[in-house]
Amino acid sequence: MAVRKVLKYGEKTLREPSREVHKVSRKILDLIQDLLDTMYAQNGVGLAAPQIGVNYRVFVIDVSTGSEPLNPLVFINPKIIKKSGAVISQEGCLSFPEAFTDVKRYKNVTVKALDAKGKPFVMEATDGSLLARAIQHENDHLDGILFIDHCANRFDADKILAEHNLPPIDPDRLIDDEMLEKELQND
Repeated sequence: MAVRKVLKYGEKTLREPSREVHKVSRKILDLIQDLLDTMYAQNGVGLAAPQIGVNYRVFVIDVSTGSEPLNPLVFINPKIIKKSGAVISQEGCLSFPEAFTDVKRYKNVTVKALDAKGKPFVMEATDGSLLARAIQHENDHLDGILFIDHCANRFDADKILAEHNLPPIDPDRLIDDEMLEKELQND
């Protein structure tokens, strides 16, 4: 279909919650294809609809590497239904070109969603894998939450954002997840 413009941090749409998809229509299938085309063109691991200015609860992920065949995953109306463990790792985002910082994430997640055919599925991602982190990262986009809201160190993240001419962190948006903090202390 088309490679779309990826919105950059600071654009209002990135902070707006997305609407549920009620029917996997031609419009939604075209959106999925645009997300995949854009993600691959930008060498991304995942991309959520709000990042291309469309506030529907849809994201795509492909964590294949090197010579592995492409393995696109489509998530429509996803819900994380189980989470445990904790990990701190570097993350970036196509809406934050070249900017990476340490973020706090759950190590294990189980997500329930619809695929591109509208069929429900449940997927488990474990051990702090790239897939586990990408599911959380892209799912957050659907609620107007960005990876920097989970930063491990606000001041380090602000420094990195400034180096890339991006706005600073909004302290009111920082996520205070008591369960995740407990998990980090136990690891």
